[in-house]
Amino acid sequence: MAKEIGIIVGSLREGSLNRLVAKTFESILPKEYEATWIEIGDLPLYNEDLDQGEIPAEWQRLRDTVQNVAGVMFFTPEYNRSVPAALKNAIDVGSRPMGENVWGGKPALVVSASPGAIGGFGANQHLRQSLVFVDMPTLQQPEAYIGNVPQHLDGDHFDQSTTQFFSTILDSYLDFLERFTN
Repeated sequence: MAKEIGIIVGSLREGSLNRLVAKTFESILPKEYEATWIEIGDLPLYNEDLDQGEIPAEWQRLRDTVQNVAGVMFFTPEYNRSVPAALKNAIDVGSRPMGENVWGGKPALVVSASPGAIGGFGANQHLRQSLVFVDMPTLQQPEAYIGNVPQHLDGDHFDQSTTQFFSTILDSYLDFLERFTN
């Protein structure tokens, strides 16, 4: 049976560069792994009052899905030197209520991609801070900042050298994941 790895894309745009990067990672996953896309765009904003009564179905779906994956790969753009609000909200929803954090112990990969030269460095680093707090061990090396993304595209696909770089990152992440899940 294939090990499930969650994929979360911080950008909600269908044509997002980070979604394209995530799809490329999915396409190069070895057959022993299966990608599970975790939707975050429909999550109501976290409000502790909602955890006291009938929990929104979207929150429960996120929590159940994260609970059932072996690890999570995050793909994020940079908005104002941080992560998009939808991504931060997903982390908040999954980490609450107190004592019921579904993220805890799940090995994470953080990839940021941008048309700019620094490849979403600020968002990448900011996301890592949140992941430390929710107890997600996160791959440190190789770091995954994908800058100047349009220059690496050949139509709807990444050029061979970029895809090879993605494979290097993915191989390191899968080795990291196995250390925590075996």
